[in-house]
Amino acid sequence: MTFDYRLKKEKDFNLVFKKGKRLFSASLTMIYFPSQELKVGFAVSKKHGGSVVRNRIKRLLRESFRSFTPQLGKNFFFVFIPKVQNEYSLKNFKDNMNYLFKKGGFFNA
Repeated sequence: MTFDYRLKKEKDFNLVFKKGKRLFSASLTMIYFPSQELKVGFAVSKKHGGSVVRNRIKRLLRESFRSFTPQLGKNFFFVFIPKVQNEYSLKNFKDNMNYLFKKGGFFNA
């Protein structure tokens, strides 16, 4: 199964960063902006470590988001920014995404 929800273009990232609204959790910051389609991007800075660590964080975030896509009812551009931690886990990211989606009211009724 391919992941067709990726936010790739720089202009889309810039739009979300400039005009999007932010929600915060313990280990994630979510920026969202209304759109015609559902797309997600991840901004993982070099503060997190080398490329191996950053790529692992992005894989965990993609998998976490993938588990919520059937439940999301509205079309938005999402950008997730993880906070620097000692350890990163799939369960932690899923819990934090669930919290953020509930807080923003993004789930289907």
